[in-house]
Amino acid sequence: MKFATKAIHEGVHPDPTTGAIMTPIYQTSTYVQDGVGNHKGYEYSRTLNPTRHALEKNLAAIENGKYGACFGSGLAAIDCVIKMLNPGDEVISTNDLYGGSYRIFKTIFEKYGIKFHFVNMQDPANVKALINENTKIIWVETPTNPMMNIIDIEAMAHLSKSCGAMLCVDNTFATPFLQSPLDLGADIVMHSVTKYLGGHSDVVMGALVTSDDAIAQEMYRIQNSSGAVTAPMDSFLVLRGIKTLHLRMERHCENGEKIAHFLLAHPKVDKVYWPGFPSHPNHDVAKKQMRGFGGMISFTLKGNLLEDALAIVKNMHLFALAESLGGVESLVGHPATMTHASIPKEVRELSGVVDSLIRLSVGVEDVEDLIEDLSQALA
Repeated sequence: MKFATKAIHEGVHPDPTTGAIMTPIYQTSTYVQDGVGNHKGYEYSRTLNPTRHALEKNLAAIENGKYGACFGSGLAAIDCVIKMLNPGDEVISTNDLYGGSYRIFKTIFEKYGIKFHFVNMQDPANVKALINENTKIIWVETPTNPMMNIIDIEAMAHLSKSCGAMLCVDNTFATPFLQSPLDLGADIVMHSVTKYLGGHSDVVMGALVTSDDAIAQEMYRIQNSSGAVTAPMDSFLVLRGIKTLHLRMERHCENGEKIAHFLLAHPKVDKVYWPGFPSHPNHDVAKKQMRGFGGMISFTLKGNLLEDALAIVKNMHLFALAESLGGVESLVGHPATMTHASIPKEVRELSGVVDSLIRLSVGVEDVEDLIEDLSQALA
């Protein structure tokens, strides 16, 4: 079954009572049983809810996995993965990492005896040098947030298997439409569903997908035990959003390419970070493992002045100054003071998150209007 067909149909069935084509919102906390242990597959909505269950099956299908689990946010999904570890275990991750991921690793789990390494993963040799008997997870973001670096998932899978570690890939920026980490050897795929999968800036949610039976058993145990699940209404909204994911991603990619080239030619712009450029580091890897280059772009200004960057993001009109990304509307952010403010300045600047860096989430509006908005703001 092709992607668009799976996105619309997998995990979703007409309601057997009414024939409703849309999955009902089962806004219930509990379920009546005919006798002790004699129920219809549902006992309590923290453990399992029919609307959430449909979404979890749909997410598993579009990621080419067997098992899906939804959580109250992307960070709650990450929390579930790290809770699979024990004190003394080690995680290797990229030095260009979403600020929230960095924060939960360093300020929540490090004090429980889990050690985190942050390294430039564009060269697999850097990861190999850190692997030891305590390495239990290799955590990958690709493309990375916000520098749009590309990490070779197959190379990371080879390394993880060599040491018996799990390979976890944050697929938020690429989405299952553009990239299939499980097919490339990953053990777990993580999503901030808030972003492209929901697609309409009206839901906060996270998800994990795996095909490994043992990992799935532990994933569901932690999901139920910790209780950071998502609500039925939010599950319904994401099911609706996924039905148009393929259409939206095509437009995000189309608009993103045109805006990336516009910025590259602008006299006030210093560097443009977009994996579709042949000059982009690991562009060949992106071509190999992605089916398009997405709608996320970062760029810096000549002079690298903080005040210039803040003035530009403030003066945009169609690009709304806001946290998050992946909605139908275009957004602009300033990573150093917004998404990555929790990372110490000296640490974030080493990975390229300098004061003039601006990140765009290119929406699905008419691209001519978006370019006009960028033109007037840069002027």
